[in-house]
Amino acid sequence: MVVSGSDLAQPADWLDGYSAQTSRGDLFGDASHPVAASWHTVAAGLSAATEGDPAVLQDAASRHAADLGLAFRLTGDEDERAWPMGAMPLIVGAQEWAQVERGLIQRANLLETLAADIYGPQTLVRDGHLPAAVVAGSPFFARKMIGHTPPGGRFIQIYAADLARGPRGQWRVLQDRVRAAGGIGYALENRLAMSRSVGDLLADAHTRRLSDFFTQMLAGMAAACHRDNPRIALLTPGRFNQTYAEQAHLARYLGLPLVEGRDLTVLDDKLYVGTIAGPKRVDALWRWIDTTALDPLSFDARSQLGVANLFDAWAGGGVQMVNWPGIEVLESPAFAAFMPRLCRVLLGEAPILPNIATWWCGQAVESSTVAARMDELALVPAFGQMAEGLPGRDAVAGASLDAAARGRVLDGMWRRPMDYCGQEIVRLSTTPAIIDGQIVPRPFTVRAFVARTADGGWTVMPGGFARLSSSSALPTSLIGAGDLSADLWVMDDKPAGPHVSTRIAADPPISRGGGILAAQAADNLFWFGRYNERAETMVRIVRVILANPANGDGSSDPRDGGVLPRLVGLLKQWDAISAETAKLSAARICARTLTETKLTGGVASLMRRRQQVGMALRERFARDFWRIVSRPMPSIAVDRPESMLASARWLTEHFSALAGLISENMVRSAAWRFLEIGQRLERAQAICRMARPLTDALPGSDGETALGLLLDLCDSQIIYRSRYLSGPIMGPVRDLVLLDPDNPRALVFQVSAIVAHLAALPPARDNNLPEPPLRAARALLGQLQSAVAQDMTAERLVEVEAQLLALSDAISARYFLQLDTQEAERRTTLL
Repeated sequence: MVVSGSDLAQPADWLDGYSAQTSRGDLFGDASHPVAASWHTVAAGLSAATEGDPAVLQDAASRHAADLGLAFRLTGDEDERAWPMGAMPLIVGAQEWAQVERGLIQRANLLETLAADIYGPQTLVRDGHLPAAVVAGSPFFARKMIGHTPPGGRFIQIYAADLARGPRGQWRVLQDRVRAAGGIGYALENRLAMSRSVGDLLADAHTRRLSDFFTQMLAGMAAACHRDNPRIALLTPGRFNQTYAEQAHLARYLGLPLVEGRDLTVLDDKLYVGTIAGPKRVDALWRWIDTTALDPLSFDARSQLGVANLFDAWAGGGVQMVNWPGIEVLESPAFAAFMPRLCRVLLGEAPILPNIATWWCGQAVESSTVAARMDELALVPAFGQMAEGLPGRDAVAGASLDAAARGRVLDGMWRRPMDYCGQEIVRLSTTPAIIDGQIVPRPFTVRAFVARTADGGWTVMPGGFARLSSSSALPTSLIGAGDLSADLWVMDDKPAGPHVSTRIAADPPISRGGGILAAQAADNLFWFGRYNERAETMVRIVRVILANPANGDGSSDPRDGGVLPRLVGLLKQWDAISAETAKLSAARICARTLTETKLTGGVASLMRRRQQVGMALRERFARDFWRIVSRPMPSIAVDRPESMLASARWLTEHFSALAGLISENMVRSAAWRFLEIGQRLERAQAICRMARPLTDALPGSDGETALGLLLDLCDSQIIYRSRYLSGPIMGPVRDLVLLDPDNPRALVFQVSAIVAHLAALPPARDNNLPEPPLRAARALLGQLQSAVAQDMTAERLVEVEAQLLALSDAISARYFLQLDTQEAERRTTLL
């Protein structure tokens, strides 16, 4: 059973006050003694780990969730929110969970059989067991899928169910989820965060592990492909989806390529992902988008998320779909009204897990019942779409409607009764949660998960994703503001034996490298490197301006002559400041450069673009790396040069930390090379652009100052001083920052690194001829290697920068997807 708020009285010292908030005062409530004893073990362990302070445990759980990079979006949010991780687990005993498992497997079999009939012979409608309007009236019924059955006849690979438990221990199904098992990644991440927070307590409490479930789930997908070592990809709607962070974490944990529709193409009724090495076959696609968006040629022509001709690929057996398209028709609340009858008709059994009582108003008697009992029931759109008079797609208590709203609902039910359902209002069990340092009861729902195994059977996750509501509102599947998530612990009475990983097949063949690299991912890595390097360059210029004694307190006027106007000109050329800003004092120019969000070259703007591109690479970045990338910039006192200088130093350390992680933690795969190519190309262009005005002749001491600033900007001051006893001189400075192959900040070093990276990338053809980007890079490298300092005039640097721009275009044309016009124009402005 679930150990809930009404089941506990005195589990541990720091929970002594909790029983006063519950409705019963007996020690164990309706909990079995083994489960209650397990709760005592958990409570005692949590109390000992936090020295009796629940707030410490909550802080630890929130910190570990942040370290894992957990995030989500509410509808309408532009930015992600931190994942609301609850520090108290939801505990279920093994005996009670066994009953839930049997009910979930029965439900999965029922839905599988029902889908086969709806898209097959349709005997249920013909024989009167299911009204035709329940099927055909749903916008998710895919008529084109009639007669198209999946290879092996299995419509469902992964199934999720939202469950509610009443105060007396009765579990019920709130909603079936067969399109996408949203929450499965959060269940995994919740467990990872809890294991970090409580250490050995999971094992001490005999909590079942989750890892075998994911192993068997992946093996079930692979077995459905009927190929050795199949390639399974996770199809995401993109980084603006509410659960994109979950999808990225899941892809990383399972080792699946995370792809979008524009990464994919269909050739000869087979699905391929475009990679830097050419198209690679995809055997199975785990989709997280609706059927109507999968193929714009077969369903919704407005869809920009799908793949043209994907229907032909799955219909012809060229790709396995997880789950089978059209299956989401079963998620309509209208189906819930008929599930008890259908279970007996199709399986010959009574439901083990009943769903909440539902009345579909498409039938006269049921419609009258809902109208008469509106104050007692919840109203919900029958097909997941807006219905007249209802405020949204979620259930709303009939008693909460005022007279005018009730009148609109009744009018709508009179005109289109089939669009409405009435459902019983479920009273939920509660579970302990830490809120503001106190233990309080919170009502909960659970999302449980079921997956196909390699032999075609089912396995149930021994845990799940629990949502703790912040109010007594009707149950919903979405995490809302103020809600918490919790890890579900299924606890055995006795300790499990030594853990043995589930063996599905023989050991996989040894593999090295970073797996396939989709063209879009390579593009994002390339631009991540460029945005990062450009932002660092802007920060370096700001530091040089603020640290230059000639600028004093930052009040210098850039129109007064000297070196400052040339540095300001660089900021203006990079679109970091406007022409009007360039007329302000040095301090205000630096402040605008650091905080600018509207112009493309401002540091804040570049950092934001870098993070947006990085979000599409989440599954490729280590958590430490992403934590640094997503760390907000410090606040800047724009009227205090010392504050801006401190912020610039912080940013420099930020970029250095990322550089260290890239250097030491990233596998030398194609992904690392594209990130490096982007950085090196951007740095090479910056060196050319900075060297032109700072090596141009300036009178007297200004010329020496300009050369010194160039050395500072290129981190070459120390090596220059160790080589030359004199101050900065034109020839030696040019040689050091432009032509020295041993200086990692020199122009020739960047081009040499680009050549090495391009040469190591996989070719598109087997003729062993160098591709255009490599030929262009080698030609430029040869010119630089044969040049001397006197050759590197301002005119020559203009030519080199033009060659670098052409090289960037050649790399994009060879390796990346073609961008839409708006995105292409935006990136062009950065160059």
